[in-house]
Amino acid sequence: MTVDKPSSGPERVPGKRRAVLLAGCAAATALTLTACGGGATGTTTKDGFAQVQQKDGALTVWVDATRVAAAKLYQKLHPDVKLHIVTYDGDANGSNYLQTKVQLFNRTGMGWPDVVFSSQNNEVTWAVDAGFAAPLNKGLIPAATLANFASGANDVCTVDGTAYCLRNDLSQAVLWYNAPLLKKFGYTVPTTWEEYQQLGEKVAKEHPGYLVGDAGDSFTPEIYLWASKCGANHVTGPKAVSVNTTSEACTKMAQLMDVLIKNKSMSISGVFSTDFGKNKADKVLLMPGPAWYGGALFEGTFKTPAKQIAAAPIPQWKGETSPSTGNVGGGTWLLSQHSAHIKAATDFLKWVTTDNAYQGEKAPGFPAYAPAAETWLKGQDASGYFAGDLSALKAASSQVWPGWGSGQFSQEAIWAATVKPGLTQGKSVVSILPAWQDSIVKYAKSNGYKVSQ
Repeated sequence: MTVDKPSSGPERVPGKRRAVLLAGCAAATALTLTACGGGATGTTTKDGFAQVQQKDGALTVWVDATRVAAAKLYQKLHPDVKLHIVTYDGDANGSNYLQTKVQLFNRTGMGWPDVVFSSQNNEVTWAVDAGFAAPLNKGLIPAATLANFASGANDVCTVDGTAYCLRNDLSQAVLWYNAPLLKKFGYTVPTTWEEYQQLGEKVAKEHPGYLVGDAGDSFTPEIYLWASKCGANHVTGPKAVSVNTTSEACTKMAQLMDVLIKNKSMSISGVFSTDFGKNKADKVLLMPGPAWYGGALFEGTFKTPAKQIAAAPIPQWKGETSPSTGNVGGGTWLLSQHSAHIKAATDFLKWVTTDNAYQGEKAPGFPAYAPAAETWLKGQDASGYFAGDLSALKAASSQVWPGWGSGQFSQEAIWAATVKPGLTQGKSVVSILPAWQDSIVKYAKSNGYKVSQ
């Protein structure tokens, strides 16, 4: 964890701003109201929660490395606000760092950040019960602002009708492809998964070494299995989940992956691995993946030259009448109930999720806030990097299949621990599906979920 010291500029006067008292803090930890409030005394119920007395001081914001630029831009545009910018892993790959630290802060009665970014979409599954996440739609964030987020974007933030976080960006999956290379080989963009498999088989024979996908990352199931409507992760209630990894929707996608992995047109290296970057980055013909692949992966990591990468809708199974896709990350912003700077924290939260200065013009991923997404798309088209427009991303933003939930347990961690080692050992995806199911059930139950299979 790294910290940027607050700016030396004048501090904004907070007036009567209030911070939140951790629900049940006194009963759970035998702390006084003063300890729960980080030293403040007295509480006022406002905006749907008990807020402790407000005070002057720097706003503490936790972000991952990618979002540091957002925090620094806010500081530049708001020089009267003092910021402590703290960099942490963003809970990447389900590290649970934030939850662990909040548990510590709850015990000691101090240390909570005012606003925090998480790369995970499941933080409210613990952050609400822990008394950390503040309700946002009870007075802090206007209803008109919330209504402008993409349809369903904040579902992962909502518990019993109350929003406890705001979605940063959407990570809907599309089919990325190398347009000039596809044309050179005489191929067309596949529109069905059947055509996608057939193309992968042709590539293996006609252009060995070139790739149509990758199955080596912990988020692989969120690209392929989620898009196939595999019911491996159907969260049906606050503490209930349905798990079935051997349904037809799961097995037919697993079989497709097995064919392409076997003929080596689908890699199992992982797109961010050293091996992939050195030996395979320039061999990508097709690559199903999230919206952020365009900038973060192809332009940033692979250094693929301009005018090569384009995006198309992710394939659908033949006969499918309800288009579906998966989602890889996206991230959320939470405001702490313990903040002694509610007004400033709310201003930052609203700005970082909706303002064009960051989301529309600087954000690396497709914004969850629809007006900013329109600006972002225009900027991407005008950048001259892509070989075509990115309208496929806009269409996919409303096609993320809702049957894959965001439970407290991390599907990425489960896949990494259960399936990826098997693939490395040469096992087929189909053969690992039962073990994957057993592992999901185990993780879910250990987190207090009632599991149906």
